Amino acid sequence: MRYELLVVGRGGQGVLLLGRILGLAAAKYCNLYVTSCESYAAETRGGDSRVDLILASSEDELDYIKVRGADIALFLHPNSLAKFSNLLKDRSKVFIDSSFPIQSLGIRNVELIKAPYTKLAEKELKNVRVANMVALGHLVGTLKILTQESIERAIDDLVSTEWRDLNKKAFKLGVRITNDEH
Repeated sequence: MRYELLVVGRGGQGVLLLGRILGLAAAKYCNLYVTSCESYAAETRGGDSRVDLILASSEDELDYIKVRGADIALFLHPNSLAKFSNLLKDRSKVFIDSSFPIQSLGIRNVELIKAPYTKLAEKELKNVRVANMVALGHLVGTLKILTQESIERAIDDLVSTEWRDLNKKAFKLGVRITNDEH
């Protein structure tokens, strides 16, 4: 088993935290091999933010640290999609936050999975800062590559106590999207 995951958004959306949680959950709690690479713009808010993750069942499958052909991609802001669409494989599963206006995507041969992560975080949890965890829950609940428990344990490890419960609630809200379909 080997998956290339690309997570992209804007500065301030929690892309790096989401990537760290995914990577830790995979490596520490699901016994997978993981490489990751983070990049972000110089702006504190609004610039591109990106995490590349490679998850594999054996060390031999980790041949590079950056995504070259994403099996799975998560776009927390649709404006990033055009810029990074060249990294998508045919039949990639592409998750996108439909809270924002989505213009013509111009991409083909991918499975587009849309949900309003930011709107759900605002409406249900009264805090848009946890939209990243709503998106993570949707991704994990849909794909079932990692367990929900592994993500929650990684949240415990990485998120400060004052934000931990809200992040877990947001994650569980995202998992429910899989069943409720928005």
